[in-house]
Amino acid sequence: MVTVLKAHGLRFVIYTADHEPPHVHVYGDGEARIDLVSLKVLTQGGLPDRDVRRAVSVIEENRQLFRDIWRKYHG
Repeated sequence: MVTVLKAHGLRFVIYTADHEPPHVHVYGDGEARIDLVSLKVLTQGGLPDRDVRRAVSVIEENRQLFRDIWRKYHG
């Protein structure tokens, strides 16, 4: 597990032994998984919609960083 970024009270994590599609796990007052390519919310477990929108925005702003780290661990 690699914490890539912390912002707006959210923690953005990429697991080193994870599966396709490339995605980020976001933790706060709940959790969500967000696709790195489409920015689609794959799952949402209790993370408020407001925080999901913030998370998508953070991922979009730092998309290259997230992609680089995904590729580092998953090829």
